[in-house]
Amino acid sequence: MIVHILIFIAALTVLLVAARFFTNAAELIGSWMGLPSFVVGVFIVGIGTSLPELISGILSVQKGVSEILPGNIIGANISNILLITGLAAVLNRKTIYLSSNYIYIDLHFLLGSVFYFLVISYDGIINVGEAAIGIVIFIVYAVYLIKGETDELAPVVEKKPRTAFPFLQLLILVGAGIGIFFGADYTIYSLEKIAIALQVPSSVIALTLLSLGTTLPELAVIASAIRLGKAEMAMGNVLGSCVFNTLVIPAVASFFGSVTVPSALTGFSLPLMAVCGLLFYLLTQDKRISVWEGVMFICLYVLFILKTIGV
Repeated sequence: MIVHILIFIAALTVLLVAARFFTNAAELIGSWMGLPSFVVGVFIVGIGTSLPELISGILSVQKGVSEILPGNIIGANISNILLITGLAAVLNRKTIYLSSNYIYIDLHFLLGSVFYFLVISYDGIINVGEAAIGIVIFIVYAVYLIKGETDELAPVVEKKPRTAFPFLQLLILVGAGIGIFFGADYTIYSLEKIAIALQVPSSVIALTLLSLGTTLPELAVIASAIRLGKAEMAMGNVLGSCVFNTLVIPAVASFFGSVTVPSALTGFSLPLMAVCGLLFYLLTQDKRISVWEGVMFICLYVLFILKTIGV
């Protein structure tokens, strides 16, 4: 137990340091590409911090325990929407203003991805055919982010002379991404060992410790973004991670075998994830998230954990 606690502390330290470098490099590369910080948060940082969910999902299907994958996705999305958003608002210590005039479309993709995952999961099985549709939707979303939104902003963004491509930042981005992945991987490993030592059921691990472990990169990146005054990029990271989790991860993992969704998930956690997505959509209609709303989200996440572990 003591060894695994020490591994957890060391892995978490690597994760936090790598996240700081990842945030800085991603923003610089995004700026060179002419992308606003919100798009950087949704596309570049959002996908990068979802690597632990993707890798753990593929491994769970390969090892014949595919029920871990939907539990991880559902738990990670609930953690992103409630815990990460709440902590972002609290850490920012003031209202987060979402000034981007295209946020409504991004929120629609969030709702659409949650609805998609609800449909393919509700019968208890996810096969490669229906999961592949998620890849198509994500490609549409990616094209919109890279092309559509930059076109919309072009009339109001001052054109700057294109400088040389920041290859050093690219190397830092790759290196930091590897650090985030391995930091999260060993964090998850230590959390699982600690949970097993405490005789916690695997279903609880998937929905709580495992999903919380795989959202640690999002938490670390968002904490760094808040310190750098990039609260809007932090919210973009929440959107990007949730959309990537629900659209891409089931599709990629299903290529390695069918994914089972236990009835315990479809009865409570899956509908709750859909409700969380709707709540996030309604809360951000005024393009701002207050500190008090963040506190409410954290309280709702604590309630989710208590209900999951049966308290």
